Amino acid sequence: MNTHITHTVCRIRSGAAAEAAETADVLAEETAVALVYNGISHVVLMATPADLEALALGFSLSEGILTKAGELYGIETKPSCNGIEVHLEIAAARFHALKARRRNMGGRSGCGLCGIDSLAAVQPDLPAVARSRAIRSTDIQTALNGLEAHQTLRNLTGSVHGAAWVENGRIVRLFEDVGRHNALDKLLGFMAGQETDPQQGFVLISSRASYEMVAKAAMLGIGAVAAVSAPTALAVRLAEQAGITLIGFAKPQQFTVYSHRNWLEAV
Repeated sequence: MNTHITHTVCRIRSGAAAEAAETADVLAEETAVALVYNGISHVVLMATPADLEALALGFSLSEGILTKAGELYGIETKPSCNGIEVHLEIAAARFHALKARRRNMGGRSGCGLCGIDSLAAVQPDLPAVARSRAIRSTDIQTALNGLEAHQTLRNLTGSVHGAAWVENGRIVRLFEDVGRHNALDKLLGFMAGQETDPQQGFVLISSRASYEMVAKAAMLGIGAVAAVSAPTALAVRLAEQAGITLIGFAKPQQFTVYSHRNWLEAV
């Protein structure tokens, strides 16, 4: 499916006399994507219909459905009349654990809490991320300078989020989606499939940093997250707990470090 469409709109401009003109606008597509594990539909996400296999793997890992990419044996995307189904064949032990959870999670394009089955799930008990390498402030600034050039769909539509993996200031890969959680899951799925070493860089996101974005990064062993917008208080507490360097209000000229400043080299 296409990631965007062209739609005729009427633009109104005020001035000495109001002006109205018809013109073409570009809109991002938003599609229902069902993740089906071993023949059983588990969750429906509202997502941009691109890189869906990466989305499915990243979601499976960041939500703890899988513990490693090798537990995914096969994946197939099938269009349907109401959206797209992504069929995953996973290890029997992981499928049994998934059925035992009996979670009915809702789509994650919005709040990130939809569908959890207890208040205990709001703040997960994450193990500390292993850290062996600091990140440099200059690498953050370099990546931010190049961020817009990698956000192709955002530049067309203005309505999607981006999540990028950065090494030595270079954006290795960026994924876009109408949902910020989806964009991050696409990136995490790509990294897992490529066996990317999470010690070699950091995640850069074009959105705010919610607690769930931090939790997803922690599940993949990523030690640093930089967000263009603000973090929430819960995200900061979770980053402190997990050993993650969390950065907010990231701009090429300046940014704010909210946790684990000791893993950032100010060079």
